[in-house]
Amino acid sequence: MTAPEGPTSAPDTVASSPDLTAHPAVRRVLDTLARHHVVPQVVSLPDAARTAAAAAAALGITPAEIANSLIFRAHAPDQSISPVLILTSGAHKVDLVKVAELVDDIDHLDRADADFVLATTGFTIGGVAPVGHPVPVRTLVDVSLSRYRHVWAAAGHSHTVFRTTYEELLRVTGGHAIEVA
Repeated sequence: MTAPEGPTSAPDTVASSPDLTAHPAVRRVLDTLARHHVVPQVVSLPDAARTAAAAAAALGITPAEIANSLIFRAHAPDQSISPVLILTSGAHKVDLVKVAELVDDIDHLDRADADFVLATTGFTIGGVAPVGHPVPVRTLVDVSLSRYRHVWAAAGHSHTVFRTTYEELLRVTGGHAIEVA
């Protein structure tokens, strides 16, 4: 099966947006990617893209081609709580019960608040990137992202995204493939 094509470059309207690659949060993402031998195409969007729909509209793609970086609180059977990053297609809503059933050491998951997200990732909601966190975060990657030749992920700022692939996301995050919806 041939993967659907994503855009090969960003639309002209996006290209005229200010360059945010020097922003400290974006630099963290780019530095982490560089350590994995990845030099991505980063696009600065004219408006904040706090949702997959907004990012997709700005890029002229479908929300399914957006790799949302969502942080959840994972509750272990021993009552400990740790962060879990789920990279999911923007077309999906994460089924928290399903994911907890598929992952052996998670009793249940719940949504993280903005303070937990910032403390865990170093990014604010809307700009959470799949990499560049202060400490490694357990990562699960939605298998449905494999349907696309390219997907787009937040680059550390609500106005920035970068182009990547499903395989690259698995590699640079050390993530595990999983069905999330």
